Amino acid sequence: MKSLVGVLGGFVAAAVTLAVASAAEVSFPTLPLGSPAPAFSLPGVDGRRWSLADFAEAKVLVLVFTCNHCPTARYYEARIEQIATDYRTQGVALVAVSSNDPHSVRLDELGWTDLGDSFEEMKLRATERQFSFPYLYDGDTQAVARAYGPAATPHAFVLDASRKLRYVGAIDDSERIQHVGKRYVRNAIDALLAGQEPSVTNTKVVGCSIKWAGKAAATRAYLDKLALEPVTLARADAPTLRSLRQKGSGKFRLVNCWATWCAPCIAEFDEFVTINRMYRHRDFELVMISVNRPDEEHVVLEFLKKRQASNRNLIFASADRESLVNAFDPAWSGAVPYTVLLDPEGQVIFTQTGSIDPLAIRRAVVKAMNERRPW
Repeated sequence: MKSLVGVLGGFVAAAVTLAVASAAEVSFPTLPLGSPAPAFSLPGVDGRRWSLADFAEAKVLVLVFTCNHCPTARYYEARIEQIATDYRTQGVALVAVSSNDPHSVRLDELGWTDLGDSFEEMKLRATERQFSFPYLYDGDTQAVARAYGPAATPHAFVLDASRKLRYVGAIDDSERIQHVGKRYVRNAIDALLAGQEPSVTNTKVVGCSIKWAGKAAATRAYLDKLALEPVTLARADAPTLRSLRQKGSGKFRLVNCWATWCAPCIAEFDEFVTINRMYRHRDFELVMISVNRPDEEHVVLEFLKKRQASNRNLIFASADRESLVNAFDPAWSGAVPYTVLLDPEGQVIFTQTGSIDPLAIRRAVVKAMNERRPW
């Protein structure tokens, strides 16, 4: 088995490769220092349209290009909110812009998030995080990103009272807040409010590359590749079911108990397939357990193949359902759908009898995994 360092190293290398390839395909120069701010007019998650003119009275305007899905951007959400709050009474305005094309983001790129980058999902993020600043959507045309030239998320642009660019780059020098030593954006704001030149005017940025439009076909090709993965089904006896709860898996395990004759199970089945595709490259495993009788195995397998369920699939090994239900979870009544999220030690993090809220499941998975291993 690969070491954690090896796995992370492979992921980082892959991410760098993807970022380099992306940059080679599309490149828009970052706005030079001293340039006037390009005008914009974009829809906000609050239901109104925002333009550069709406901030005419601001002594300093901070534009941050960010998004929902990028793990680095997620690290900075609270800090962006704090900057907006701390400087609002001093005449500073902060605006966040998401310029990613949501159709150009693959499911495996959503492994550190519960939400993608669509406008509707931006609204959900803003509500959950209680953003007090405008959060604007540029993903349809990406015209604002083309004008400003952000390289990654997050990427900050600090503009003075005359709307000239005076600082561009990172918010600070570490995505891990406990390691922050230089607060570039705050220092630039303080300098401009004092009528001085920022001591640092340009820094490199680290984060996810902007997801420029044009990759929808590649995203579809990726899904087509996933559709070709083999789908299998194994019988689960009592020891197998008990083993799902044992310590030592090394993974967070999401278990869904279902049946082909259960309408709510069928209605939500595709959500589990999507969740698996989002998180399976991390320390995560999806196990689907059919409570159908063993003589219905061919029916279950046919259904799984149609739904492209290439995760681990089990079916009750005998018609003695009570003993098998108790083997997995004595507290389970046997009703389906039944969903449990277990940590690597076998402890229950989340449980739901009946239909799930897919967003609640994704939030529980991401929270648990990120608290254990943020990267």
